[in-house]
Parts: sequence; structure tokens; C-alpha cells
Amino acid sequence: MPLGDSITDGTGYSGGYRVELFAQAIADQKNITFVGSLSNGPDTVSGVQFPKSHEGHFGWTISQVDDLIPDPALGPAPHIVLLHLGTNDINQGQTSGAPDRLGSLIDQIVEQLPESLVVVAQIIPEPSKASDIDTFNQGVVGVVGDRTTAGKHVLLVDQFTGFPTSELGDGVHPNQAGYERMAHVWYAAIESYLH
Repeated sequence: MPLGDSITDGTGYSGGYRVELFAQAIADQKNITFVGSLSNGPDTVSGVQFPKSHEGHFGWTISQVDDLIPDPALGPAPHIVLLHLGTNDINQGQTSGAPDRLGSLIDQIVEQLPESLVVVAQIIPEPSKASDIDTFNQGVVGVVGDRTTAGKHVLLVDQFTGFPTSELGDGVHPNQAGYERMAHVWYAAIESYLH
């Protein structure tokens, strides 16, 4: 389940990172599908019908996404949750406590899906909010680390490091190259869990 905000939705490039993520899995003959209540993206990728479902909500904060858990978002009981969230908290001046809110969201998902893997991203850059994003991303490291140490199936991925501003289409959302970069980071994290 791709879970998050407009970056998960794929604003600026229909299907977002999910297109290249699906293409990589197909190329490696791995089984993957996406679940969620929303839908967009191309009809086919690599000659295969593309699973358009996702749970990426344009403009939503951590608290708004939190309201979807457990119902309706976890109805399909995904085996893997890809969580990239926090950009709108920063853009709406809700930076204080944002990593803790993310931690509460992760805890809810883990409680509902104890056998599933929750992959949590340090979010991509936004040049106009560089300091706030750095602070948030540092907080995410601790939030994920605490849960990993406690034996939860939570994994940290770094979507920030090495992400060039030239791959931001509008200063906030990736362009196609940026979404493809994100897909490679996600895929490296989950490849070993795919069959």
C-alpha cells in the first residue's frame, strides 16, 4: 500500500513512483500489486496491466492520514506499507511534534498489521523548507529506530539524500525522473520481500 500525500498520489506524473516500482518488479519477475481507495496512473506498464490503487491524499497531513487507520485504509490488509508523509505538516506550519505524530500513525498500522512490513521514508527535499525538512527527517530516524529496536517490522528508507532539486517538477513534487529515483529507493528496500 502506497500511503501518504500528493507525492504518493503522483502529482505531476500520473502514477508517480508506483510506475517505475511496478516496472522494476515486473523486470525481476516479482509479484507486486498496489492497494488503496484511490486510483490513477497508466493502463499498462511494461506490457502488463498496471495496478492503479493507492492511498495518497493530496494536501493531507499526518493527522488526516491517521484518521484513515485502521478503517478504511487497511481494509485490504497490505503485506507492505510504503509511507512517505510529513510534507504538508511542514508546509502548513505544523512542524512541532510532526515526528511524534508520524510515530503514532506507525504504531496504529503496526497494531493492525503486526506481520506486515512498514517502510517509512525520510521525505524528499523541498528547497523553500530545507531547515524544517532536515529537522523532521532527523526525527523520523529516531521514531523508526525506536520501533525497530522494539522488534516491530518497521524499516527506514532515505528518500532525501542525493535527491537533486532538478528532479522537483514544481519545487515540492518530483518530476518523472524524481519519481523514478524514489521508486529505486523503495524497490531496494522491499525487493527481498517480494516473490
